[in-house]
Parts: sequence; C-alpha cells; structure tokens
Amino acid sequence: MSSRLLFVDDEDAIRVIAAISLERIGGWKVIAAASGQAALEALQDDGPFDAVLMDVMMPGLDGPSTLERMRDGVVASELPVIFLTAKAGDSERERLLSFGAKGVIAKPFDPMTLSEQLRQILER
Repeated sequence: MSSRLLFVDDEDAIRVIAAISLERIGGWKVIAAASGQAALEALQDDGPFDAVLMDVMMPGLDGPSTLERMRDGVVASELPVIFLTAKAGDSERERLLSFGAKGVIAKPFDPMTLSEQLRQILER
C-alpha cells in the first residue's frame, strides 16, 4: 500500500503537476485540496494521511493558519507538514519551521526531484 499525501495549493496547474510527479515518481497516493479550508475538510473526510505538502501563500486561510488549525484538532495534530514557498530564504524557512513544519521546499519545484525532496525531509 502506498503512502497517502494531502497536497494543498490554490493553483490548479501546480496541483496537477505535483500530483502526477508525486504519484508516478514517488509512489504516493495524492489527494489534492485547493485551499486551507478544503485541506481541513479533507483531513476529516479523506484521511488518514501520512503527510501534508502545503503552499504557504493562499487566499483566505494561508498555510501557517491552516497548520495552526490542524495542530488544534485531534485528527492532524501530529501529522508532518512540509511547506512549499516561493520565499525560501533562510529567515522565511526559520519562520515556517517555527510554526511546527517538518520542512520547506522552494517553489518553483522540480517535478523530477519533488518526491526525493519530500522523502528526505520526512526521513529526518
């Protein structure tokens, strides 16, 4: 059985590219959500998941706010979350890790190496 990943990004094309990459190269079973609110609903309705890969900047409920709500709930309080961000400088990485994220992957990501980056972070 493959590992289950919740992928959260508000951009349709990124969701499609990431899902194809993660499923075909990494062997993940990917469930995609288009917003922080949709991610919270998927955690309740479509879980359990082994990890969450989530964009930082989304309209409405952004990545850090979504993670905060996840940590307040019972379903996903310990689930590893990795952020995707275009602002991947050291200070931004530190800020995102301070929210309790397991890691940060820079955007734009390489679809050919995304699964390996995710695996390396989860194995830490």
